[in-house]
Amino acid sequence: MEQTHYIKPGRFDRVFNGAVGWLARRGVSLMGSAELSVRGRTSGEWRRLPVNPLPYEGGPYLISARGHSQWVRNLRAAGGGRLQVGRRTRPFTAVELPDEEKPELLRRYLRRWGWEVGRFFGDVNADSTDAELLAAAHRHPVFRITVSD
Repeated sequence: MEQTHYIKPGRFDRVFNGAVGWLARRGVSLMGSAELSVRGRTSGEWRRLPVNPLPYEGGPYLISARGHSQWVRNLRAAGGGRLQVGRRTRPFTAVELPDEEKPELLRRYLRRWGWEVGRFFGDVNADSTDAELLAAAHRHPVFRITVSD
């Protein structure tokens, strides 16, 4: 499995992510966004960023549109983290899915947030075939999370 695919955020992305995270901490969720907190795998410090948890059967799911990012690597090491919207913080555990289980989740994710993240998926979109989504799956880690309320 290729674990080097990663698209770094640009200046606009950092500003946008900062604004979405700030809003989530204050209780405003844009189209289902939340702030993810996960411990750094070497520092042990909490790292925060906005995410779009995908509600779906057996989920919710966290999908990394940008690829094998730092939050993905930290989540693999930590095995869980926290999701926050406003004052509500929900701890969770995470299990990474194999590529074979990703196509339908990627399709639903792109259908809901493709306007925001579609540029990170190249030629793949919500209307792509299962085979096309499976071919792209190794570039986009997916985690099933179990929230502890």
